[in-house]
Amino acid sequence: MTLPTSRPYSVEKWVKVGGDGHPARDSRQKSGAGAVRSVVFRGATKVTLDAKGRLAIPTRYRERLAARCDGEIVMTVDRDRCLLVYPLPDWEELERKLVRLPSLHKVARRIVRIMVGYATEVELDASGRVLVSRELRDFAGLDKQAILIGQGNKFELWDEETWNGKRDAWLGDEEDGDLPADLESISF
Repeated sequence: MTLPTSRPYSVEKWVKVGGDGHPARDSRQKSGAGAVRSVVFRGATKVTLDAKGRLAIPTRYRERLAARCDGEIVMTVDRDRCLLVYPLPDWEELERKLVRLPSLHKVARRIVRIMVGYATEVELDASGRVLVSRELRDFAGLDKQAILIGQGNKFELWDEETWNGKRDAWLGDEEDGDLPADLESISF
């Protein structure tokens, strides 16, 4: 008795495509040692908060957030009066470092109080939204129009008007100041 032979698929390779129909790129890339690097968030996107304070995460980031943290996010405050938005694993790594700072050092203690004290866990709902707490919205002056700025492993969430003012001031600042040694060798 001969068993039927399996037929090959009609295509050589199945490829996942993005919303634009082009092959999707895996944002988790292998490094030389085989370890997976963090998901990278980049770009500036105008967003709107609804009357309840919910923010719809842009669709281009939702899949990355789902893969990186299963939609579990931490929001906290930044000294520039914006919010920092981290995938939970990235926040937990930072939080471990923060809580190890010397508690007798006045500046370190302030940073921990503010960043860990305001840290709020949120979860993407079925519609890709997160609820920004009243305390966080008040801190950052968020009302309706905002802007989400990708910063590699995290986002910054700014009130749009505040962001535009800060951005213009930074771009118009003729005084560059001292560059960290790591930046001196980068050309852009």
